[in-house]
Amino acid sequence: MTSPPTAGPVQRAPELAGQTVVVIGGSAGIGLETARRARGEGADVVITGRDPGRLAQAAQEVGAARTAAFDATDAASLKRFFQDLPAPIDHVMVTAGGPTYGSLLEMDAARVRAAMSDRMVLALGVARNAGRMRPGGTLLLMGSTGARRIGPGEGIASAAFDALPPFVAALSLELAPVRVNLIAAGFVDTPLSASLLGDKLTERRDELRRTLPIGRVVGPADVAALAVHIMTNTALTGATYDIDGGEQFV
Repeated sequence: MTSPPTAGPVQRAPELAGQTVVVIGGSAGIGLETARRARGEGADVVITGRDPGRLAQAAQEVGAARTAAFDATDAASLKRFFQDLPAPIDHVMVTAGGPTYGSLLEMDAARVRAAMSDRMVLALGVARNAGRMRPGGTLLLMGSTGARRIGPGEGIASAAFDALPPFVAALSLELAPVRVNLIAAGFVDTPLSASLLGDKLTERRDELRRTLPIGRVVGPADVAALAVHIMTNTALTGATYDIDGGEQFV
């Protein structure tokens, strides 16, 4: 008597096959890992960054279909980038730009305005120029759970991040049926974190391993996994998704 044939592993279809994902700020860190994961899910990936050399290396790593080296905060360059894209796009993730830190009383008015508005102005620039996004696609922004804790020298960054959730909710109504969502991250072990912390990086990693409920440091791949899920789940819009390993609770 012969045994019944053993079933082989179930093959899962790539979730982003036939779609185009654009990552503004995709040459390193969270942006690069998101591009890598999206490519692994079958997407055509377009990445941008300021540094042409680093961008070229990143494109080779992830198999990007297209790259563009420019400053995303320059409105004319951003508009030209979207005009030059050859095909409809499905998802745009914006990781470009970093937080502003410093004493509130020592900042002049121009720096305060920039710190409070840079991320929203960039997001609006992308929204206005991404008219070829397919219905059901998502504009995905980055924020921080750090907005919920105030510390010396962090007030302007916390205020700027805290303004993003209602901004995203409002923009999701205006941009529908394209979806708009926000990822609020805690500490993520990226080159940007390394540049901000300098020689205190190792100490910070060790502290987080001891104190976080997950027992490890959050990495770019963790955020990338969430980003791709938000891209593929078409019921998600106007919302903020925390990913910090429980950092805000400890």
